[in-house]
Amino acid sequence: MGGSRREFLLRTAALGVAAVAPPVRQPANAATESQSQTLPLTEAEQALARRRNWGRWGNDDAKGAVNLITPQKRIEAARLVRSGRSVPLSRPFTPDQHFIQVNERGTGGSVVDYYGFLYHGITVTHVDALCHVWDRHGMWNGRDPAKEIDSHGTRFADITAFGEGLITRGVLLDVPRHRREPFVRVERPVTGAELEEIARAQRVEIRPGDALMIHCGRDALLATGRPYPNAPAPRPGLDVSCAAFIRDRDVSVLGWDMHDALPDPNALPWPAHGVIFSFGVALIDNAYLESLAAICAEEGRYEFMFMALPLRIPRGTGSPANPIALL
Repeated sequence: MGGSRREFLLRTAALGVAAVAPPVRQPANAATESQSQTLPLTEAEQALARRRNWGRWGNDDAKGAVNLITPQKRIEAARLVRSGRSVPLSRPFTPDQHFIQVNERGTGGSVVDYYGFLYHGITVTHVDALCHVWDRHGMWNGRDPAKEIDSHGTRFADITAFGEGLITRGVLLDVPRHRREPFVRVERPVTGAELEEIARAQRVEIRPGDALMIHCGRDALLATGRPYPNAPAPRPGLDVSCAAFIRDRDVSVLGWDMHDALPDPNALPWPAHGVIFSFGVALIDNAYLESLAAICAEEGRYEFMFMALPLRIPRGTGSPANPIALL
């Protein structure tokens, strides 16, 4: 999940056709693959497998925990609007390719754009569909990525499953404010127990169907001149214990400014991203949460109406978006 189209195409060329159809690990033989899938869960994997949501809304369900965002939940969210302040939660979008065409028409004219970009990764604010990541046990609802994904996209759990929008009650947990430090550091990842402490300190309850925004201070880190690196480089973020916290509260949407904490001591491929394939949680990567954190502290409340409207892209693995917190 690199930062440019050139990087993506170079990597594809180096890996061959398997990089685009289908992008799954090929075992040495069928017996090896079968053994990998049937081996007992490791202790670290238990955090993601415990109370796994597979089959909870049916074996063919593609919405996952977003099913918990009911009409009543949206009404509850709308009632939270008091000051009317609208806070954008996306980062500035600067596509890798941006071409302009100017057209003349009589005494006037028009201008149109072409964008070329990769939104997965650590730069563009985007919504991940439930097909996006998986582990050795499968993707969302236990589906086999080798059967569901080809060079044209995914056949199951694409981004159109969220076509009604992600509109619900939002809650912000502000880790730097709680720690009294500007940002989360590599040597101290965010844990589920810490999220519980922060919720108590902020006097906010996280309820089923909520969108949980976790502020880790990524922009304060960038302000020091240090980058926020892509995997597999060491980086601050959330460890696997946060997954149990999210599942225990039936969170529907997770948004964050940082990602999975790396390196993971248990070599899990997706210690925090695993909420996608295990619990069916819609994930919003690279959210911009600095302004929201400041406004929540100013108003003395950490709940709001949350809205994210991904594009309806058939077979798409996600979509760029500009989430909004409405207070």
